[in-house]
Amino acid sequence: MKNLPKQVFIQEVGPRDGFQMEKQIIPTEDKITVIDMLSECGFKEIQFTAFVNPKAVPNMADATELCAKIKRKPGVNYVALIPNKRGYERANEVGIKKVELTLSATDSHNISNLNCTSLQSITQLEECLALGLDTEISVGLAVVFGCPFEGRPPFERIKMLVDKTIGLGIKELTLADTSGVGDPVQVYDICSRLKDAYPQIHFNLHLHNTHGTSIANIVAAMQAGIFRFDSSVSGLGGCPFAPGASGNVATEDLVQILSFMGIETGIDIDKIISVAQHTAKIVGHSDSATLRAGKMGSLAEGGSAIQP
Repeated sequence: MKNLPKQVFIQEVGPRDGFQMEKQIIPTEDKITVIDMLSECGFKEIQFTAFVNPKAVPNMADATELCAKIKRKPGVNYVALIPNKRGYERANEVGIKKVELTLSATDSHNISNLNCTSLQSITQLEECLALGLDTEISVGLAVVFGCPFEGRPPFERIKMLVDKTIGLGIKELTLADTSGVGDPVQVYDICSRLKDAYPQIHFNLHLHNTHGTSIANIVAAMQAGIFRFDSSVSGLGGCPFAPGASGNVATEDLVQILSFMGIETGIDIDKIISVAQHTAKIVGHSDSATLRAGKMGSLAEGGSAIQP
């Protein structure tokens, strides 16, 4: 295949995106164990919590406590999600070095998620930047490939929001398939057009696996020049404000297939499988092909499915 990279960057988002969707409250100590295990897998970035309204997302109520208790491994950047200026200030107060401010490609999803329009969220971003704090800000743009309320947003709308975001000085932007409805042709088209328009920007891809298309979409994105991806251990996750959305692409599935394709991730496959097994026990479920079917090649070796 043409235009595939030799190496990609993977940010683990399970402790934030995965745990936020669980109906039961995940004990803080269990979260700490998972985050500390992930820190030993080879990730350079782990999105581990969110500074959001705990009434809206109860499993993120312990964000400050997590910051104080996790073992911060040198060389690992611990990233938090924020919705607004107040979240940015809270993250900065507890020593977070990088945050991702989220907004949506459609007003309907932005209002459902953040109770304001997309442009009002960009005003929040501007207010964060005006504070002059040391904490780095990246931006996550939700429902780029399809909104549960408005369908697929026009490319002109996506580009307008990217223009405004980059105009404020943002250097890193995540394109999210929040509902998991993107297809490889669409992903290639949007990613290649944005890469051509903004070659100086680091674009990440955040894919939910609602319809089982995430791996195919990642291959399309790599061919379009995107080499940075989010994934979630054990395939956990979803969006409370995107009806029907399922979990993210499973980290262990992504690492394994990329390895077979000769693409380096820097992630230890056996360690991440161990974390996936442990996480699945905590929440009582998983959406991981690797845990269901075993490591690729295990049948030839006489192996069997990995038990969570």
